[in-house]
Amino acid sequence: MENLGARLKSLRTARGLSQRRLAVVAGVSNATISLIEHGRTDPSMGLLKRILDGLGVSFAEFFAQGAVREEKYFYRENELAEISSGPISYLQVGNDLAGSQLQILYERYRPGADTGQSMLRHDAEEGGVIIAGRLEVTVGEHTQTLSTGDAYRFNSRLPHRFRNTGHEDCVIVSACTPPSF
Repeated sequence: MENLGARLKSLRTARGLSQRRLAVVAGVSNATISLIEHGRTDPSMGLLKRILDGLGVSFAEFFAQGAVREEKYFYRENELAEISSGPISYLQVGNDLAGSQLQILYERYRPGADTGQSMLRHDAEEGGVIIAGRLEVTVGEHTQTLSTGDAYRFNSRLPHRFRNTGHEDCVIVSACTPPSF
């Protein structure tokens, strides 16, 4: 997203943190925070997750900033909220998950797409079903390559990573409870 850096800076300053302090809390370099905030680099999903964890914010909260909550029960394809695009696309069912106990995502991983070398961790449980393609899923020390129809489910507090090892897009429908991604 083109305003990712501006959102990150706004959130950081609202919490009264310097770039240096956020870098220490997130375990990244000060230069990394600066480059992201100035739009000079796009962080991997794993890196962005570490930074958002340092701010005490989930992906859902970060990408829903400014969204107006309306009671809605049904969503057309064009109404899914894009919370990340690029080699990995996350479309979320609903804009604002404040007060929700469930986050549902329609995910698309392009060939070679990877959540990054930094393993993801968040305070939730998640699972998903592979709708098309192949996906390598690592949870702790365990790695499996899953194909169409296969599924995964695990405690998200365990370090985990996703990578498309196939030659076609991998499509997943996943859920996370509570919303913390």
